[in-house]
Amino acid sequence: MEIRTMTDEQRKAIALEYFKRMDRGDNIFDLFDDNAEVYFPKWGIARGKREIERLFSDLMEILAEISHDISYANFIQQGDLVVVEATSSGKLKNGAAWRAGTTHAGRWCDVFEIRDFKIQRCHVYLDPDYAGADTARYPWINTDAPNRY
Repeated sequence: MEIRTMTDEQRKAIALEYFKRMDRGDNIFDLFDDNAEVYFPKWGIARGKREIERLFSDLMEILAEISHDISYANFIQQGDLVVVEATSSGKLKNGAAWRAGTTHAGRWCDVFEIRDFKIQRCHVYLDPDYAGADTARYPWINTDAPNRY
């Protein structure tokens, strides 16, 4: 097994390619190692490409479109880790839309482990309630406080 050294810029480029492909609806799976793992809130951990494909298939059952605003993203890199914090907007298949800064959803942080030019691990941290429908459990959501989002 050959281990290829990567630069921080190469790792960052792979993370950026992941978001670009996702936004275009292109195949992202060849960016992942065969034994990669992906965590998504309320779904759990997908291990291996077959489970990762199922996770994203499940996600795309509710998403009609998504756009990651990576132009203002924060990147933190250390070794094989690339942490990306940014915002998104999009629309659900039921017609509900979200946009960071306007609705409850849209702020996210992904933690990648990228090695040998493949994503080994991607853990996604966000609120998967894109439509902001889960309001009964959070009394502060119904307030009209300015700058809430």
